[in-house]
Amino acid sequence: MNYRHIFHAGNFADVMKHAVLTLIVEHLRAKPAAFCVLDTHAGVGRYDLTSDPAQRTLEYADGIGRLFGHAPPHPALAPYLDAVAGLNPGVDLRWYPGSPLLARALLRPQDRLVLSELHREDAATLKAEFARDGQVAVHAMDAYHALKAHLPPKEKRGLVLIDPPFEEPDEFVRLVAGLRQAHRRWPTGIYAIWYPIKERPAVWRFQEALAEAGIPKILLAELTIHPEDTHLRLNGSGLAIVNPPWTLDETLGAVLPALHAALPGTGGGTRVEWLVPEA
Repeated sequence: MNYRHIFHAGNFADVMKHAVLTLIVEHLRAKPAAFCVLDTHAGVGRYDLTSDPAQRTLEYADGIGRLFGHAPPHPALAPYLDAVAGLNPGVDLRWYPGSPLLARALLRPQDRLVLSELHREDAATLKAEFARDGQVAVHAMDAYHALKAHLPPKEKRGLVLIDPPFEEPDEFVRLVAGLRQAHRRWPTGIYAIWYPIKERPAVWRFQEALAEAGIPKILLAELTIHPEDTHLRLNGSGLAIVNPPWTLDETLGAVLPALHAALPGTGGGTRVEWLVPEA
């Protein structure tokens, strides 16, 4: 529990992850029926980019800092960048919204947001952020327990974001086990599982385990900004998406290359392909 996301908030991996999150929620908004978003590793909700930890790393400068205040690299990125701009009236970038605030910005009156955060201080901060918001519930609990406790949701439509800090050496194994259990409880839900791309063999093993989990319709989306010649840095950001909305693969095929072109790096590229196609 030593991970503090403020050091990395708004970096290229956040930008990729949150851009895709926004695209998925936009698809859910296209139908009038209510939906629920469950965020299993919610963090604190918002991050102060002028704080000492963020200024020490300056990771946001090569992430959201390259996009804020400019036209979207692709029109589909407008809702994401509008949500960031909504926290920063004026010309200066100070606040970066984590996934809870991004999802909240897109909820309609009939929709609901459920947030889980194990870190005690972060959970308290998150509860204060949404203290008077009747559409948001905050729970101080383990992410994998949250998958048991809150699925299936009463709305029958929605998204589960699983975004671990990868502090534990067996996190990939826990992810697959947690997803299998969650999918048995709610097979029609959309699941977005974030993973870091540092050591490609570990990613391959994770994807092989996913492919063998008996879960249909899994789309992979990846954005890398460095050659994968070392595991000592974060080379890229990936999402495994179960039950992706219709045409999301086509949208990401256009959005991710535009995002890659807008972000600085030393190479890399994008990948959108089906790990497990629809049966």
